[in-house]
Amino acid sequence: MNNLAELSMFANEITAFAKRYAEAWCSQNPGSVAAFYAENGSLSVNDGSPAVGRAAIAREAQAFMTTFPDMVVTMDKVVHNEEGTKFHWTLTGTNTGPGGTGKRVRISGYELWKFDPDGLIAESKGHFDSTEYQRQLKHGVDG
Repeated sequence: MNNLAELSMFANEITAFAKRYAEAWCSQNPGSVAAFYAENGSLSVNDGSPAVGRAAIAREAQAFMTTFPDMVVTMDKVVHNEEGTKFHWTLTGTNTGPGGTGKRVRISGYELWKFDPDGLIAESKGHFDSTEYQRQLKHGVDG
């Protein structure tokens, strides 16, 4: 980034990208999430094994969409620093998928993104508090 105008343009573009990405997670269409990734892009959650390629990423998205049929993912903010681009999000939904607990969940986290030359996600490392997530699955967000 050579100047403030370039930085501002990048910030506006990445914010718009992140908003569209959050909307894709709300769509109940896992392919729309996978479309944000490079052909051989990867998504890992909490240091788990990465899902590599759009089909695998779509399966990961489908798992969340099935678990939370009413899932809403909101973009909280996007931050760019020396680590890369961090997409901060909040997921809310009711665990009414197969074998679900019927409990409402509200969990926040972030994805650390690296982009390919075409502006698609080459690598996403997702992070959220899995202990709190498990607690909410069992007792609900207010339990």
